[in-house]
Amino acid sequence: MNTLNGNTPGQDFIRAIVAEDLRNGRYKEIVTRFPPEPNGFLHIGHAKAILLSYGIAKETGGRFNLRFDDTNPETEDVSYVESIIDTVRWLGADFGDKVYYAADYFADMYRFAEYLIAQGLAYVDSSAEEEIREARGTVTEPGFPTRFRDRTPEENLDLFRRMRAGEFPDGSHVLRAKIDLASKNMLLRDPLLYRVRHAHHYRTGDAWCIYPLYDYAHPIEDAIEGITHSLCTLEFDNNRAVYDWTVEHWQDFVRSEGGTPARPHQYEFARGNLDYTIMSKRKLLQLVQGGLVSGWDDPRMPTIAGYRRRGVSPEAIRAFWERIGVARFNSRVDIGKLEFAIRDDLNHRAPRVLCVLHPLRVVLTNYPQGQTEELEAPYWPHDVPNDGSRPLPFARELFIDRDDFMEDPPKGFFRLSPGGEVRLRYAYVIRCDEVVKDENGEIVELRCSYDPETRGGNTPDGRQVKGTIQWVSAGHSLPCEVRLYDRLFSVPDPEAGEGDFKEHLNPESLVVVQGARIEPGVRDDAPGSRYQFERMGYFCSDIVDSSADQLVFNRTVTLRDTWGKAAQPAKTPAAKKAPASKPAEREPRERTPGRQVARPPEMAAARARYDSELGLAPVEADLLTRDPGFATLFEGTVALGAAPKAVANWIVNVLLVELKERGINEIAFGPAQLADVVRMVEDGTISSAAGKTVVAELTRDGGDPRAIVERRGLRQVSDEAALMPVVEQVVAANAGKVAEYRGGKTALMGFFVGQVMRSTGGTANAERVRELLEARLG
Repeated sequence: MNTLNGNTPGQDFIRAIVAEDLRNGRYKEIVTRFPPEPNGFLHIGHAKAILLSYGIAKETGGRFNLRFDDTNPETEDVSYVESIIDTVRWLGADFGDKVYYAADYFADMYRFAEYLIAQGLAYVDSSAEEEIREARGTVTEPGFPTRFRDRTPEENLDLFRRMRAGEFPDGSHVLRAKIDLASKNMLLRDPLLYRVRHAHHYRTGDAWCIYPLYDYAHPIEDAIEGITHSLCTLEFDNNRAVYDWTVEHWQDFVRSEGGTPARPHQYEFARGNLDYTIMSKRKLLQLVQGGLVSGWDDPRMPTIAGYRRRGVSPEAIRAFWERIGVARFNSRVDIGKLEFAIRDDLNHRAPRVLCVLHPLRVVLTNYPQGQTEELEAPYWPHDVPNDGSRPLPFARELFIDRDDFMEDPPKGFFRLSPGGEVRLRYAYVIRCDEVVKDENGEIVELRCSYDPETRGGNTPDGRQVKGTIQWVSAGHSLPCEVRLYDRLFSVPDPEAGEGDFKEHLNPESLVVVQGARIEPGVRDDAPGSRYQFERMGYFCSDIVDSSADQLVFNRTVTLRDTWGKAAQPAKTPAAKKAPASKPAEREPRERTPGRQVARPPEMAAARARYDSELGLAPVEADLLTRDPGFATLFEGTVALGAAPKAVANWIVNVLLVELKERGINEIAFGPAQLADVVRMVEDGTISSAAGKTVVAELTRDGGDPRAIVERRGLRQVSDEAALMPVVEQVVAANAGKVAEYRGGKTALMGFFVGQVMRSTGGTANAERVRELLEARLG
């Protein structure tokens, strides 16, 4: 991405859009933003978004804003705000002296909502959540109005102001935009703008009891701040239609007050998913709360705080995302590329020191008793253009690593063995003369002799000594704890399949070594100091637990990729090479919600197959193949016997709406659970509305669909004896509408069905209800 290191900017497709806008004089200044919700710690994927938005602003001489989308008071906290500010600064993204908050715009958002109501563009809906969900329709069927859609602007304004005044409980009313219930983009079917929440906000206190939803608040925030390019990840692609609708009416609102409105535009790019990692905040929270990691800053966690504690520098994270670049479609990134970037950075940043993990005492029998000499040892190898050295104390008694000695070595073992020689790094060549064991036969000491003519490791007589090992002085070295961190998961995609992702935790992701020894020069270094422990890897002193009296070191990364061979797939017959695809052309500025996006070849092939072989609508095939996770869920569910059209409908119509800003890998269920929901709806066990409720809970918390149905009382009621009393109550309570219906206004049937559904808590069989109502109303 070439965002922060002063390189010539690369022309990824986002930068191409920005460059064209500047050439055409569309904007005088480019303004971007990073808008986190302060409800947790930022992870490595957030770093990509930060660096892209900041990099574009920096390269064009523009402005970059840090803004908190703090519209959800129940989950947000000032501690997260402080952590995010610190993290963004640590990454090197300069947002100036001002931090922006959505909460500071609540009054403006409220005035705009009143404007929309007055213009007939928004209404207060008092329907139950299940009714609203049902009334949105499906991908193949349009939505229908609830009975509150035709309230007058005066009535809506009165209710909205009473919502603001705190007269109503949570969940009693919502404010919805009045857009298009027949739109192919279901997000345009009268989206929610405000909900009632009597919750304390960390910034505004108890001043508000209604809060705007993300799709409404986000474009307003961008417009107020003059954002030109609002960069989002691909899951917000369909939300762009709501974004544009909101911005266009915001412009009218600003003009009505005599102002000059800004016109931000939203653009989407692929999120950054890493192998051997999960990015779901919900699942990361499970690891923290379950005690499977020590906290959000555990060095194994993918949070930026975790990488920071592990010893990764901001420069390494920036270099990694620059190498990866900006793509149009989602994919998983090989974590080896991140580890390479870390090694490459630390090679020039981390001085070399000597540490012995498993000390084995060595006594040099021919070295003078009581004598100590200091050997000059460089901090850097010859190929690193840095200067500096330190004195290493050398004495009669030393420690080497137990792994560097074998009593009966195999062929090719070049370290120390009885009668063999080895070179001590920066010191002398030594020979093992005697092995000392305890009463259990365990080796406790090696008695060796040193060659005083080989100081510095040279052999004046020309003899070959193939092995070189690290060592420390027994009397001068410092005890320390070494934490050997590795990848948190043992498989590349821990969320694939139906099992619990925690089953793939790597049991070797942390090995703690007590009693290691390190050279004494590191004692007074600041916590967080980075080193290369020669022959072992890159390490840093722990910024939380390490002190001069109790040194603790974390392994940042090994010297080379130890996972490479293990990760190699078994050889399979060569597949037929697919024809090269043409480079994706830049699309027009005004894009339609249903536009196709670039996708990898396997997803393009799947899209064509879904269309031609499975009979899915083009929009369904398109949405299911934008992210491999959706395709995997779809195909897995179909493989269990569910009809492809039905599965596509549930994923596109229900799951996509429930996901909101989350990614597909963050759901808590798999194909088996979705197939069960589809079966229950098709056999009449539950209604489609109840099915949506089940999917909503599965998305959030997982579980057994049938257990959810029983626990929540969602089993569908079809029995006439049970339904008819409710039908009679609805008919009796709405005599005026009954007259209108019998007078020819048959569209009111949807109203009557909705009333019965509401009275039965959504458990009535809607088809059976319609039959009974048609018979009753004549």
